[in-house]
Amino acid sequence: MRSAGALHRLLDVLPAFDGDNRVTTRFTLVPGSDFDVDALSALDRAGARTLAWDEALRTEHDLILAASPKGALRQLSGPRALLPHGAGFNKTVSDDGSAGVPSGLDPHYLLAEGEPWADLHALAHEEQVSRLARHCPVTARRAAVVGDPTLDRLLASVPHRAEYRDALGTGPRRLIVLVSTWGPESLLARRPGLPADLSALLPHDSFQVALVLHPNEHSGTGRFDLSRWLAPALAAGLVLSRPYEEWAALLAAADAVVTDHGSTALYAAALGHPVIGAYDGGHELIPDSPMARLLAAAPHLSAASDLPEVLRAALTVDARGHASAAFARQGEALPLLRQHLYRLLGLRPPADPPEARAFPAPSAAPRRPRAFAVRAEVSGDRVAVERFPVHTREPVHHVAAEYPTAGPREVQSAAVLWRRKEDTAPRTRATVWTASGWTAHVLAEAPGCRTAVAVLTRRRCLLRHRKAGLLHLRMEPRHDAGRVSYADPVAVASAVHVWLGANATRALPVWLTCDIGPVAVRVHLAPADTDDLDYEL
Repeated sequence: MRSAGALHRLLDVLPAFDGDNRVTTRFTLVPGSDFDVDALSALDRAGARTLAWDEALRTEHDLILAASPKGALRQLSGPRALLPHGAGFNKTVSDDGSAGVPSGLDPHYLLAEGEPWADLHALAHEEQVSRLARHCPVTARRAAVVGDPTLDRLLASVPHRAEYRDALGTGPRRLIVLVSTWGPESLLARRPGLPADLSALLPHDSFQVALVLHPNEHSGTGRFDLSRWLAPALAAGLVLSRPYEEWAALLAAADAVVTDHGSTALYAAALGHPVIGAYDGGHELIPDSPMARLLAAAPHLSAASDLPEVLRAALTVDARGHASAAFARQGEALPLLRQHLYRLLGLRPPADPPEARAFPAPSAAPRRPRAFAVRAEVSGDRVAVERFPVHTREPVHHVAAEYPTAGPREVQSAAVLWRRKEDTAPRTRATVWTASGWTAHVLAEAPGCRTAVAVLTRRRCLLRHRKAGLLHLRMEPRHDAGRVSYADPVAVASAVHVWLGANATRALPVWLTCDIGPVAVRVHLAPADTDDLDYEL
């Protein structure tokens, strides 16, 4: 392996040997890559064993697996198999091999003294064999179409879509996944502000935004600087996927994908997701490649503000046909690879066929925003609410902030301040606030605050309004196809705050309908009772 990306591909292939204790796996790092920094640490986390490169050169191997043709692989002794890397051979890199030819099809990397160094060149589609025959005919004679093991894992993950969305806290929102390859023409390099722009423009309760970066970007930049660069978007709830496996779970969970010219979007297209192009041209995309054809058919996102309109257009385009030009033998990759790899090993394969494993659920929940800019509209007993990051340029009605964890500026400017019961530290405390005491304290401490909200449960709040006094707020959950979902009580509290501003003298109790993103929530508003007043926070 030369990089974390190549390692991830190998890890998707190795289940072809599952159940066979005759096969022992060792990993070695091929020197020369600028993106090898994360590969060994990933192996260490997986509990895998490694060989130093010098030791690997001295050893006779029964089989050598590689997911990149670059580096001194030809110096290793033993049968060699070059495995699929990425999807579709769509990209060429300047000053790297032959001009205009992707490395996986490039004789510069595939030949040693005019002869193929790989005994097997595994490809995902017959179209790739034809392209290989044009660029490197002698290597094409050793090619075999085996499908794509990563796609097969994605297909096996489709039944877990609801589980992934639950782990992400997506709920009824639309999950928009931004996909960026690496290099100077990537989405992140050319449009680094797009994640923050979309987070500021798209209502928080209607959309969730995630970012999938090429492993080379993680290795080259590092999570520390990536988190710093993306800080405004992360604070607004952006999901930044880890480079191994989590990216695929996000694709399975997605409602649409915004992409540059990287091949990850072909996997999304194979799942039937709408694809939106955000590549502004250059020399890296290979004409008439599967990705070039997909981008030609996909609507283009010129500005973040255009996303709702462009998304509607993308919903009318079936991208699966373009993905079919990159992926053949879907669902068969591991059995086909087992057949070819055991032939090279000279062993009879195990009788039980290998199966593609679904990806695990995302492990990192997005950061919950500590403050919102809230836009609201009242029509009788119905209130529509949209929430944005506080740095949005959208016209809004008020700021709502978590007290005291939001920043001082947000707290000072907030008309609504809230506190969640479940956010209270679990340690034993000598004294605790009651909901009544805390709301009174907040209004005394923050003169600009008009409404203090103690979130008691996901269905109940105690609300203290400067004019209307202490109120009990109860929300009905949403029932849909056997599942129960809940609106964010903080969003509902903002809706009630706006309604009270227009109806401060209205007799209570009253039933309101609050439109929180795509969900209509029935809310009962009444004078507070003793149980709510004495509820311990």
